[in-house]
Amino acid sequence: MKRKLMFSFLLSAGTLFAAASSVYAEPIISITAGDGTQPVGASSLSLLLMLTVLSLAPSILVLMTSFTRIVIVLGFVRTSLGTQTTPPNQVLIGLALFLTFFIMAPTISQVNEQAVQPYLKGEITQTVALEKASVPMKAFMYKHTREKDLLLFLNYTQTPKPASYQDIPITVLVPAYAISELKTAFQMGFMIFIPFLVIDMVVASTLMAMGMMMLPPVMISLPFKILLFVLVDGWYLIVKSLLTSFQT
Repeated sequence: MKRKLMFSFLLSAGTLFAAASSVYAEPIISITAGDGTQPVGASSLSLLLMLTVLSLAPSILVLMTSFTRIVIVLGFVRTSLGTQTTPPNQVLIGLALFLTFFIMAPTISQVNEQAVQPYLKGEITQTVALEKASVPMKAFMYKHTREKDLLLFLNYTQTPKPASYQDIPITVLVPAYAISELKTAFQMGFMIFIPFLVIDMVVASTLMAMGMMMLPPVMISLPFKILLFVLVDGWYLIVKSLLTSFQT
């Protein structure tokens, strides 16, 4: 009797599922850039170009702004303190992003006034807008790029030395600026490491003199490093140094 009831229940459930599937059929979604018979219009090309720029936005943020130097220096601060994941990555990246927006505000304002707004008003074409937008970005990157790094990529591409930064190809200026930022960030990170390294050496020497060789020196030095960092107002000094480094 129970088997018959179970069989009847399964048969009814299967019938209801089949009926529901026929009523609520899976929708078919298709996206096209045209009707297939005519060439793609300018608006569609603009949309594709915008999507391409958005996909490259992380690379533009990392390699063409002050983000690289800031996030590396903040990473060195956390490593030198030895606090493992404190502050967490989300906090460091968020702070680096807002500092980047603060430092890049004048450059972004120039890009908006010279390229974005005229393009939105239809006064200039898309190609002209990109050319005008690259000028403030080139000025910022060229200001913080070492001549040695720039000549490296100019000589590799056999490009003659340009008369001004506006004539430098963006494909040459971006990698030169990136390696210059990496060198500057590592120099600042080295200076940050020195006082904390002294504390580690003093604590390790003291523990060895007391015969406490089994006690990890990091466990003892960590509170002293945090105390020193708080007493000198470390975050203020770090952020001040980062802001000052982009003014020179």
